[in-house]
Amino acid sequence: MSSSGRPSPGRRPEGEHEVKGLAFRDEGGGENGDEAAGGAQSAAPAPSPVAAGSRVGWRKLTFLPVVLIAVLLATWLWFRQADLDALSQNALGNGQVTKALWQHVQLTVISTFFVLIIAIPLGILLTRGAFRKATPFAMAFANMGQATPAIGLLALLVIWLGIGRRAALIGIIIYAVLPVLSNTIAGLKANDPTLLEAARGIGMSPLGVLTRVELPLAVPLILAGVRTALVLNVGTATLATFGGGGGLGVLITTGITSQRMPVLVLGSILTVALALLVDWLASLAELLLRPRGLEVGT
Repeated sequence: MSSSGRPSPGRRPEGEHEVKGLAFRDEGGGENGDEAAGGAQSAAPAPSPVAAGSRVGWRKLTFLPVVLIAVLLATWLWFRQADLDALSQNALGNGQVTKALWQHVQLTVISTFFVLIIAIPLGILLTRGAFRKATPFAMAFANMGQATPAIGLLALLVIWLGIGRRAALIGIIIYAVLPVLSNTIAGLKANDPTLLEAARGIGMSPLGVLTRVELPLAVPLILAGVRTALVLNVGTATLATFGGGGGLGVLITTGITSQRMPVLVLGSILTVALALLVDWLASLAELLLRPRGLEVGT
């Protein structure tokens, strides 16, 4: 440093350098270039936790529940002022509505559980080695189950197994296996072979490749099939009443046979509301369970 306070010609202040005769100083004013680079890296914007966790918006969470609550509230207010005769009161009183709704929920949950433990493992098995040759036969059988009219399938099961919930459950399960089975097979077959080869190349076992690579990549398609099966089960469960399985179909058939519109309307509204609620819950699960690595823009 000269006596005038200016830097000497042979030495520049730290952080300053010359390019084509012009002097520049590093941004950040650090003591050295490494500290300046570290400061620049630390100043880089970190991923927003709000953006990372905003899979489900507030509209998705609130719109359908609010609509369903409004519809059910309007239905309840209408029934409070409706003039019901003795037959309608007998069909809707003494906890009959609650009992039918609970039976319908049980039929849906139990049948969906058995659909999942049958269709997903079977779909995985049919994409493994020698079992692939059996895929056309399994798909043909599943297609036959859904192509058969649900009421006809239930009638055959009642003739075979007798009246009761068991026949109704088996009929619902057979009718809903196809979407989950086909989506599981399609999801596993759609995986990129290069990714699977890379996983095997780093020493992963076949089970590890399946559980850590194949199934996570196939999750969106599998969940879409489960969502379809759930809605199918809610609708098919209304036919369980013809086999003695109960459910909201009891209210619908009672309203039709006795020509009591309030009973028919209540049974129909509750069935539609339950189907929409189940579809909404399944759509939330589809968004939340999807691996983040498969989301666009993440």
